[in-house]
Amino acid sequence: MRRLWLLFAQTVTVCLAILFVVLTLRPEWLRKSSPGTVSGRLSNSPQARQTFETGLSNSYAEPVARSAPAVVNVHTSKRVAAPRIIMPADPILRRFFEQMPGFNQQQKTTSLGSGVLVSDQGYILTNLHVIDGADEILVALNDGRQSPAKVVGVDADTDLAVLQIGLKDLPVITFASTEAPRVGDVVLAIGNPFGVGQTITMGIVSALGRGGLGINTYENFIQTDAAINPGNSGGALIDVQGRLIGINTAIYSKSGGSLGIGFAVPVRAAQQVMEQIVSQGYVKRGWLGIEPQDMTADLARAFGLEQTSGVIIAGMLRDGPATKGGMKVGDIVQTMDGSAVSNTNQLLSLIASTAPGQAIELGVYRSGKQIRLNLISGLRPTRPK
Repeated sequence: MRRLWLLFAQTVTVCLAILFVVLTLRPEWLRKSSPGTVSGRLSNSPQARQTFETGLSNSYAEPVARSAPAVVNVHTSKRVAAPRIIMPADPILRRFFEQMPGFNQQQKTTSLGSGVLVSDQGYILTNLHVIDGADEILVALNDGRQSPAKVVGVDADTDLAVLQIGLKDLPVITFASTEAPRVGDVVLAIGNPFGVGQTITMGIVSALGRGGLGINTYENFIQTDAAINPGNSGGALIDVQGRLIGINTAIYSKSGGSLGIGFAVPVRAAQQVMEQIVSQGYVKRGWLGIEPQDMTADLARAFGLEQTSGVIIAGMLRDGPATKGGMKVGDIVQTMDGSAVSNTNQLLSLIASTAPGQAIELGVYRSGKQIRLNLISGLRPTRPK
């Protein structure tokens, strides 16, 4: 019996030794036979194997390649008066030095922003604050070409500006269709943040119709969490097909860097502004001369209303279109041309979209009664730059 156990032990030892030698010489046999390795998992999924081998299944390289050449860098320079010495804190001494001849000297300051080529005639959409007050504007294309730019026109109410350059064979971005983006759609922001060069960031549409931010007179922003930083202003917000859906305009930040809350002017609004600037040099907007105020729960109770929708008229311009049309302070506007009015931003946008001289019908709640007012839209006075 002892001999049998010795023979068994010798046989097992020899087999283990042979197995060790074989695996040492051919280690790939062990990998092929292991279903728990990466190779084994990929072999069960052609799509996963393609992702592992190429890394392109979730790439946005193609839409970026289509749109990025149309996004340009906008370099501006202007001369400003700067004191020759450090100003004292005392206001009396400060005024004394400021009145001295030769106290100020002219200094040249530069800044960077972005823009989007929207026409083969060289028209570029950007933000007004990118080029505001500039003495010189230089546009640099992604292909290395540069050109001075002239200002075709600006619109302070939307913080948009239209530039033009004289180069030929320009890459032009494609506008998105009339269908608005949806909350949750993937978007890409293209611009020149901090002057480091063209940069692409990705995020989603976080919200639509953002207003009441105090950035522009007319606010209907696309909100996105795609990283937008100083220098991105005037750049493109595109969808995953590479189509322009907005002009990046502002960020919400206390430090100056991106906090994941960026705002873009929708492409349709930007296009309408651009077309008017190109055709007539400025934007014509409807106007009633009113000071609207959002309805609150307290105001609704005071007026005996069950809902807080609608806009209360807190003030009117004397001899303005609203006054001439019979509107009174305290009127609550609930509809305009049959469309429900829910807040101040919406009402102002609806009025602005009308042509001067166009008839407007307002549904108004006054002294416990529903009445209709027929007004004629006026021309909104041009806002200073």
